[in-house]
Amino acid sequence: QSSWFVICMRVRARITRSLSRASGAPSHTNHLRRRVLLSLGAYTFGGTLLSRAFAAPVVNTGQACSVSAGAAAPGNGNGAPMASSDYLGTAEARRLAGMERAKSLTKDQLSAPWTEVRRSLLWAAGLKDMTDVPPGLGNTSHCFNDFNHCDATTMADNSAFNENDGSVKGIALGNRLGKGIVAASDTTMGAGGGSWCTCILGANYEPPRDVAHVQFNSKIAWKLVWIPSSNFTSFALVDDDGSLLNVGTPADDGYLPPVGERRRNYEAVKGGRYSREVDSM
Repeated sequence: QSSWFVICMRVRARITRSLSRASGAPSHTNHLRRRVLLSLGAYTFGGTLLSRAFAAPVVNTGQACSVSAGAAAPGNGNGAPMASSDYLGTAEARRLAGMERAKSLTKDQLSAPWTEVRRSLLWAAGLKDMTDVPPGLGNTSHCFNDFNHCDATTMADNSAFNENDGSVKGIALGNRLGKGIVAASDTTMGAGGGSWCTCILGANYEPPRDVAHVQFNSKIAWKLVWIPSSNFTSFALVDDDGSLLNVGTPADDGYLPPVGERRRNYEAVKGGRYSREVDSM
């Protein structure tokens, strides 16, 4: 492939040397010289493009922060537990601490009025209950309160300011969450890193193509999934592999997400690893 480029360069050099001897020749000769050199330049550029087009692909061995549209996200692709090295944007100690917090929530805590249950979920996610700051600066009033913002994502400090380059479909381009992550993260959970309630869109793919796994290159501590067999009155908390951590049936205090939102939550994960547990209930 690269031989085309080499040949062109050698031929160009020889002709250039020959034509340079005609530098004192009449103007029509110099005009011919310029045309020949321009043509050779075009062939050389074309040869470079062909060389690059047919060359072996370059393997990127560095840490990936996002996955291009249509490409498979990092992971093993078969639903088996993933090694931490697959998602280098994960704050692993924080993730494990979040899983333990989720498992530690009692039946009484998860059957309380929704407003109280949601505060317990924020705690388990490593998030503060912040409602008096603007969106984007740490406001968590939406977390677990709609169909979409239901991932307890624990990202490393160096991943918190990652942006969506368009790879996560259905999510705003950019999706700048860094300032909110820094402001709202509970620093007592785990060692380093931050938390956010990221969007679950794309979680039904294998590997997942959601904000956590693609934009932040991070595993999740857990995901909230509403259970269809309960008519969406109960939810499950499942870990990154889809394994069950806990179940809750909150009382409706007038602030429970509308049933349409709860149904959409399940539909967003249906067919993927995160619906496996609730489908069997």
